[in-house]
Amino acid sequence: MSEDKGFHVKIKHIEDYRFEIEFDKESMNNMVSDETEDIGGSETGPNPSRMLAAATLNCLMASLLFCLRKKRIEPKKLEGEVKANTTRVDGRLRITKLSVQIKPEVDEKRKLESCIDIFEDYCVVTQSIRKGIDVDVEVET
Repeated sequence: MSEDKGFHVKIKHIEDYRFEIEFDKESMNNMVSDETEDIGGSETGPNPSRMLAAATLNCLMASLLFCLRKKRIEPKKLEGEVKANTTRVDGRLRITKLSVQIKPEVDEKRKLESCIDIFEDYCVVTQSIRKGIDVDVEVET
């Protein structure tokens, strides 16, 4: 019998390429992530599984933000959430699916639509893990 446990991570764009990461455990401090300058178990911190989920969401949001900015769109707001399903596979706990939801607020929906068509291809983390983990992505329009 497989166990289906999950968790979620929320991310909010702060400024530039900095994002605040909020984990679903009260004992974990929020943290801030940031892209490089060239482009802009105690449960007191995140575990690798949560960091994987956060990295996936953060990468997707940064990729979408990069595309929007290339089109000269600055989102009014950019937030996202990732839910991870964990299940025992061959007796070992594995992340079996990540469900990503990104919520951008922009004035120009047409330009957003063109970014939605391509931004996932540029996310290094998502494209790297997709072979082992299903990643469903939804962008609210």
